Parts: sequence; structure tokens; C-alpha cells
Amino acid sequence: MIEALEHLRPHQDELRKRLIRCCVAILLTSTVAYLCKDEIAAWCMRPLYLAYPQLGKLVYTKLTDAFLSYLKLSLLVGLVTAFPFLLYQAWLFVAPGLLDREKRTVRTIVLWATLLFAAGAAFAFFVALPRMLHYFMSYASPSLQPMIKLGLYLTFTARMVLAFGIAFEIPFLMVMATRAGLIRSDHFSQKRIPFYLAIAVLAFLLTTGEPTATVLLSLPLFALYEAGIVACRVFGGGKKTGANDRATAA
Repeated sequence: MIEALEHLRPHQDELRKRLIRCCVAILLTSTVAYLCKDEIAAWCMRPLYLAYPQLGKLVYTKLTDAFLSYLKLSLLVGLVTAFPFLLYQAWLFVAPGLLDREKRTVRTIVLWATLLFAAGAAFAFFVALPRMLHYFMSYASPSLQPMIKLGLYLTFTARMVLAFGIAFEIPFLMVMATRAGLIRSDHFSQKRIPFYLAIAVLAFLLTTGEPTATVLLSLPLFALYEAGIVACRVFGGGKKTGANDRATAA
């Protein structure tokens, strides 16, 4: 038992070192983001002012609202900024135990996952969010004046960016599951209705139950799911499952 613990100690020390570096990186990037909080917040609020130029300013109703909103925004920006470094630290930890073929596979997965998440986040902020805000702000009128809270708006924006960033991973995950032999290439097309229901529930949860936002988020997710089905047919020539795998291994 003692020998086993001694054998694991180098791995524990290496993991501790990587985690400390990750925490320091997040702390540094979040600190820099907090120092630039006004510029970052103004950049985040720009789509709202473009959607409704008559909006004079955002408000906060509690003494701690503004501070907590800026703090959460800084942490989110710091985490996103430090994400490549976090991936690099994770890679340094697992790479020594991988074969060359496995290293190439992991690098490919990390690269595509990162690019797709960035594409989803950019699509949310520059395409989906402005249109959604324009629709929501169309309800404003001389007799109905919007008074938007800073914290709620930043939370809504962050939720949308994260939701689309994760959603853009759907086709990639579908292809990877098919190529790995975990799922047949026709599984997603045969189970379309259950997956559509799951996507609708996910959109409902991400938008905290707001019906219009749920619909506006669900439609792109449905399109991404269909794109994943097409990608599985094109790129999903993965391994066979079940008995074929065991026969090949034998």
C-alpha cells in the first residue's frame, strides 16, 4: 500500500503544480479584466444600445449589484482568456502517458473543440444576440419604457454566449461518437424526435423558461443537430461496435 502511494506521489505533485498554474492564470487574467471592466462592459452593452438607441442607461437596484456584476464578468472573461493556457496545462499533464497516435487524436479533438466553441460564441454575440435584443426591445413604446438591470443583462449575454458555444460542439461530438464506434451513423436520424425534445428542454433551461428566447435558441440548435447528422454520414466511417470489435481485438 505504501509503495503504491509512493508511486502515485509524482503524479499528485504534477497535478498540483498544473492546478496551481491554472489558478494563477485565471487570477491574473481576471484581475486584468477587472481593471478594464468599464471597457468590457461597454463592449457587451453595445448590442443593446444598437438594438434600442433610446435606452439612456442601465440601472442597478442593490448596493452590491454593480460590484458583483463586474466581478462575475471579469471572472468569465478571465476564464475564457486563460482557456488556451488551461488546455496547454492539461495537455502537459496527460501527454507523457499517451502513445503518439493518441497524442495526435487528442490534439485534433482539442483544436476542433476550441475552434467550434469560439465560433459558437462569436455567432451568439455578433449574430444571434443583436437580433434577439432587437426583437425584445421592439416591445418598448412611449407607454412602456424599459429599465434594464446591469446584472441581469450581463447574465443574459453570458448565458447566450456560453449556450451557443456549447451548442456548436454538437456536430463535432456526434461525429466523434460515430467514428469511435459508440453509436451507429444512422442513430441520430432514427432518434430525431427524442433528441429534438431534449434540445427544446435544454434551450428552455438555458433561457430560464422565457418562451420567445427558448424558440430563438431552439431553432439554431435544431439546425446544428441536422448538420451533425449530415456530418456523421460524411465523416462518420468509424469503428464497428460489439462483436466486430472483439473479433478484431482477438
